[in-house]
Order: sequence, then structure tokens, then C-alpha cells
Amino acid sequence: MSKTIASLLFICIFSINSFAQQPKKLNASEIYQSIEKLNFLGSVLYVAAHPDDENTRLISYMANHVKARTAYLSLTRGDGGQNLIGPEIRELLGVIRTQELLTARQIDGGEQRFTRANDFGYSKHPDETLAIWNKEEVLSDVVLAIRQFKPDVIINRFDHRSPGSTHGHHTSSAMLSFEAFDIAGDATVYPNQVKQYGTWQPKREFFNTSYWFYGSQEKFDAADKSNLLNFDVGEYYPSSGLSNTEIASLSRSQHKSQGFGNTGTRGEQIEYIELVKGEMPKDKNNIFDGIDTSWHRVKGGKAIGKILEKVQVDYNFNNPSASLKALMSAYTLIQNLEDSHWKINKTEEIKDIISACSGLYLEAVAKESTSTLNNKIQLNIEAINRSASSIELLSLTKSDDGKTISKNINLANNVSKKDALEYYISNEDNYSVPYWLEEKGTLGMYKVKNKDWIGLPETLTTATVKFNLKIEGTPISFTKAIIYKTNDPVKGEVYKPFEIIPEASAKILEKVIIFANDSQKEIPVVVKAGRDNLEGYITLNYPKGWRVFPKQQKINIEHKGQEQTVFFTIIPPKNQNEGTITPKVTIGNKVYTKELIEIDYDHIPFQTVLLPSETKIVRLDIKKRGENIAYIEGAGDVVPESLKQIGYNVVIISPEDITTENLNRFDAVVVGIRAYNTVEALNYRQEALFDFVKNGGNMIVQYNTSHRIKVDNIAPYSLTLSRDRVTDEFADVTFVNPNHEVLNSPNKITQEDFKGWTQERGLYFPKEWSSEFTPILSMHDKGETAKTGSLLVAKHGKGHYIYTGLSFFREFPAGVSGAYRLFANMLSIGKEDIANESKIKN
Repeated sequence: MSKTIASLLFICIFSINSFAQQPKKLNASEIYQSIEKLNFLGSVLYVAAHPDDENTRLISYMANHVKARTAYLSLTRGDGGQNLIGPEIRELLGVIRTQELLTARQIDGGEQRFTRANDFGYSKHPDETLAIWNKEEVLSDVVLAIRQFKPDVIINRFDHRSPGSTHGHHTSSAMLSFEAFDIAGDATVYPNQVKQYGTWQPKREFFNTSYWFYGSQEKFDAADKSNLLNFDVGEYYPSSGLSNTEIASLSRSQHKSQGFGNTGTRGEQIEYIELVKGEMPKDKNNIFDGIDTSWHRVKGGKAIGKILEKVQVDYNFNNPSASLKALMSAYTLIQNLEDSHWKINKTEEIKDIISACSGLYLEAVAKESTSTLNNKIQLNIEAINRSASSIELLSLTKSDDGKTISKNINLANNVSKKDALEYYISNEDNYSVPYWLEEKGTLGMYKVKNKDWIGLPETLTTATVKFNLKIEGTPISFTKAIIYKTNDPVKGEVYKPFEIIPEASAKILEKVIIFANDSQKEIPVVVKAGRDNLEGYITLNYPKGWRVFPKQQKINIEHKGQEQTVFFTIIPPKNQNEGTITPKVTIGNKVYTKELIEIDYDHIPFQTVLLPSETKIVRLDIKKRGENIAYIEGAGDVVPESLKQIGYNVVIISPEDITTENLNRFDAVVVGIRAYNTVEALNYRQEALFDFVKNGGNMIVQYNTSHRIKVDNIAPYSLTLSRDRVTDEFADVTFVNPNHEVLNSPNKITQEDFKGWTQERGLYFPKEWSSEFTPILSMHDKGETAKTGSLLVAKHGKGHYIYTGLSFFREFPAGVSGAYRLFANMLSIGKEDIANESKIKN
């Protein structure tokens, strides 16, 4: 692949795939700002570890005030975080957070990139991080981002010199960026990249420091700042009526899954960056000092710059189309540039400006939202010129067959031209799913089969239509992704991506099924049709020792989008055992084993995800006491569904329903993760909950953070939260009080119950507690002191209050049998035997 083609692939992901929501239509002020950016040939790459690590104030400042091309390189997609808006975790959360980043960049004017690193969860040291990530591959991805984006300046969010002082991912991001700064310019390092993108040497690299990294504002004020630059990022932009910090807050607030809603600020706000590599600017007010950021930077750019400077000076806010002739002249000259990097980037920028100045509206809309492979779809085409400029639609080129259809239509001012096209979705097209999830990766790395897609934020759209035009006598083309739109009675016009999906998908509703005895269960399997008249059959793959009846069932679905539910009887073995079952749908000579998952939130584009359709089945010996559980939802988890799996009656209750009378019918109340961080109304219900415990109920509170706690008293006795956590899921667990009831009844807890845990042992353990609490477990990460706050039990009146930072919310979805057994003991503590501690009924 040539450098030009490779660079074009990187650019077109932004121009074609830029979010299938309602297209943004630039106003006259925004067009002018785009012209200013067109005349600035400098770039900044901001580097950190996760979505929401980025400093949106600085990104917005560089993009909107400095006018630099600015991108954020997030090493991960944030899969290891929690989700405050829904039940999605791991890969699905990574999809959500990817889209939140892209939406944030639309607001602050930046671009977005990633590496293949998988956010496996909290890490205390970069040594641990880089042992789980493939350091060489992640480093190559950082180098690739530098060689593709070609930044003059790199800014790291974190300090490469402080391993062990913060999240290991954070420090690792800075360390890798620091190392990549030099080797990106070395042609002997990752030579395959060099063949495609060449080498690149950034001019300087900074660390985005602040008082926080110094420990206090006082220490920062007293520090030597001779190696620091500072910027007032509180700039006010009259064209938008917003300050830079207000824009940054709007951008930051897109991280809704992490609860980062942000209130805009106004006035002076200083950001500091510390030089860590390269030359310090002589002019400390100019981060690009010594770098030619004009069109003179590029061979052949002088004439372009002269034209565009005049465009900027003569720009007519009342009639932007008056600039079209000059813009088309500049566009023609840009096509003759030898420098492929600037040629491609500035071509895309000027095309957007040309389209906006002419009020050009081009659209290819599918009549249905989805299609399968090897299928014909109908498209509605619309083209309209909303200016007095001379524009002609010469032809349309379809990406399905590459054929060009002549049109030769004059696009008169404000006269819509519509047409219909037939488009073929071939077997060579890609499913509309996140490319990094197509193949199974490792704990620390995603596997990307198409190496040209590494670093791209989204899967490259293949279904496109190219509009070939002539504007003011000059040929120019615009490529548009096929989209789908409909009218919603409440929302009005709603845009959705056009999705290419499999003709069949299947899912088992429960991702973990617990068999508490050897009785059989009927398991529903849902098959969804991606096309009309779907016929075939479905079978289940299942582990040795288990039995499934019938062996197969027929599938017959008449209409696309409809579902058929079939039932299989699963008979577990006599003894404890576990494995996975996978539905296999056979249609003709093709077999489908994936589940189609839809993610639909208002703040991000609709997403379709294909993941392996697997359910863990566990034959588990487990006993319980008590029956009825009240669950108070917090930041979102599947704990209620998991407790139902082991035979409890679980009722979700809202804060207003927390009364003495309502709680009387429950044996225990379970508080969801971070409920005290997210549900302010609980502050007025704590006494009712504590009275419930006094009267003989059990109360289990799962982890919260000390930051933004919304209750005055998290427990009936003194309890102080901390940031203590044990990230090693294999860390040894010691029984501090081995004879305590919670470890012995009704299930005997042993070391076997702590095997198979996933991602971590637990997080945000209390660090201090009153004598009423009994610590149950001790654990620690390598090289650290023992942490005994993971499970605390206190007798309160006739009942028990339990606080736990153990990560049950991660272990239940993974089907960790020991986590179920321990939680059953927590719920059962102090309760009378039921049915002589008989095994759970189905």
C-alpha cells in the first residue's frame, strides 16, 4: 500500500464515518473558524490511557484558539471501568466509551485515536501494566499514531517519571509516549510502518502538569516553573458565545457512563505544561515557536496560502458562497502538492469548507436500517445546492461495484434533486461491528486482523456513494456513507447508521445459569432473523458430562427483525461442574454462533455489536437461608439477576419505597455498587435502613468511593472509606476470622472459593472502622501491606450490617462459583435454617 493510500485510509474514517447522527451544518462563524484552521499547518497530539483522562480544556484550546489540528490518543477504550448509565461492562462498555470520546471530540474540535491495548482494570504499577499489555505492540501503536498524525507537539496527561504513584495505565501511557518520541523518527524501528507512512520527528514533548501532581497548591506555587509553559485556557469566543472552558465542559460531559457531567466555567484558567523532550520555545507564549505553521511549510504551498489568506480577509459572513471560486482554485492547487500528508489532510478540510459555503447537502439514505450480505437494497439520493454558485452533479459512483452513473444535472439554487439507486451488499463487505472485537484477543490486547485499521476509532464504512460534482467549473467529489433515517413522533428526524448484519444471530438471555442441584432446566434460546424467510435449525454446543434435549430444533422466521424462541432442556451432572453452552444456527451451508447486541443511548450513535454467544453453566452445591431480598440500585450491575439465579426472590426498590413497613417483608437489603455516590435520596433513608437491621434484617452494602459520597453516615457505626484495592485477582486470601459464621454457614468457604476470580479481588476498601466491625479476610497485592477491609461484618441490634469491597459485580457475570457461595452466606447470616438447610429449589 502506498503512503498516499494508507494516509487516505486514516483520514477517510473521519470524513465518512463521522457519526451517523444528523449531519452537522456549519454556520457562517463556524465556516470562518474552519478557514482559519485551514490556514494553520501545525498539529498537537495529546496522550493518555483511558477515555475521560484527556484534558478537554487543553484540547479545545489547541483546536479552537491556536487553530492546530489536535488529536487525543487514548491507549485503551475504557473497558475496565464501571457503567453509571446501564448494565454494559467490559467490551460493551468499551464500545460506549469509544462513542462518548468521539462525541466529545465533535464538541471540542479534536480527533480521536486508540491503540490495541485492552483496559483490563486497575493497575498499581506500570510493570504490571506492561506485563499484561504487549508492550512492544502498544509501543508500535503509539509510534504508528505519531507517524500517521505527524504532530509537531506531543502533550502527555501523566508523568513518565512517577511509576507506582498512580494508576499503572496512566504512567505507562506517558512512558510509552516518551519512548516513542525518539523512535518514531528512526527508520529502522517498525520498518513496515515506515514503508506506508514514513518517519516523523516531533519538535517537542510536554507533561500537562498541575498542582495535583505536586501534592498541593502551596507546593506548586513555590516550585521552579522555568521549564513550564502556561496558557489561559479560559478564552472567550464571541462567535459561539461560549468560553473555551464552557466548550470543554460540554465535551467532558459526554462521558456520561462515568458520571462526568461537568458544569461550565468562565474566566481565567491557567494550564501548565512541562517540557520533557525537545527544544523549549524561545517565545513561551507560543507552543509552536520555531515551527513554520503557514502554507510556506509545504513545497508548493506559497500560492495556496496567498489565495486562502485573501479568502480569510475577504470572507463575507452574510454570503459565504462568495468565497467559492477562490476556494476551488486553492483546492486545485492542493491536489498538486507532493507532500501526501498535508495534501490529504488539507483536501478534506477544504472540501468541508466548500460544502458548507455552498450550502451543499448530499445524502444517500437506505430504505431499511439493516441488510445482510449478498443482498440488494434501495437508496434514496438527494442533492441540493443552497447558493447562487454554479454546481453540477456529473455522476454517482457506487462502492458496491465501482460503477459510475452519469447524471449531468445542474443543481440550481435551493432546488432539491432526488433519485433512486439499487445498491448491492456483497459478501466482501464488513459487518457493521467494532473491528477490534471481531476476533478474540487476550486479557491485555485486542486482536485486529486488518492491520491498516489499527488505531482507527471505528470500523471503516464500506457502503458509500460518491457524488461527483463540478463547482465553479472545477471537478470535485464527496463520498457519503449510506445512512438510515426515520421520523420519531417525539424526537422528530432521527438518523441511524446503516448496519450490515448476519442473516441469523442467537442469544441465551442469561449469561450465567446456576444449577443448585441436579434437576434439569428449560433454557430459552432466542434466534433473530436478519432477513425475510429465514429457515434452518439450531443446536447447542455443551460441555462433557451435561445432557441437552432435543438435539436440534427447526428455525422458521417469516420477517426480518423478528425473533423465534426455542427451548432446550439441560440436565446437569450429579457433581459440581462448569462449562459453556453455545447456540449454533445453521442456515443452508452457513453456521452462525454470534449474538447481535444493540446499544442505544441518546448521547451517542446507535451501535451494533457482534460477540460470541456463550453462556456459562455451573453445577453448584450451594445452600441459603432467607428468601426475600430488597435491592437498591446504584451505578448499574447484574447482582439482582445473579441472586435470582440462586433462588432468591429479589425486588428492586426505589428510595421512596424505603419505609419500615415496606422493609418488613424482606430478609435482607442489598445496596448496589456506588449507590451512595449516585442516589442522593438515600441520605434521607439511612435511618430506616439501619432500623431494618436493628429489627433483625441483614444489610449488605457494596463498594462506594469516598469522592462525592451523598450520605452522612454510610454505616450505623464509624466507617472510613479509602482507595485501597487489590487488583491481582490471583492474590492470596487469608481468613482473618476463620470461625466466623459468614465463612462457615450455610456454606463452608475454603480457598477453592477464591479461585477463578476475574479482573480484581476488590476495590475501595475501608481503611478505618469501629470495634463493632469484624474483618473477615486479608489480602494484598505484591509488595504491599495486608488489606483487611474487603469484608466487614457488624452485629447491629438483631441483624447484621455488612460492608464489602469485594468485586461481586464482576464475579457474578463471570459465573465464579465461590462468589455466589460467599454472598449466600452473607445474606444468610443470623437467619433460621430453612428446610434444614436444604439445597436450593429451582
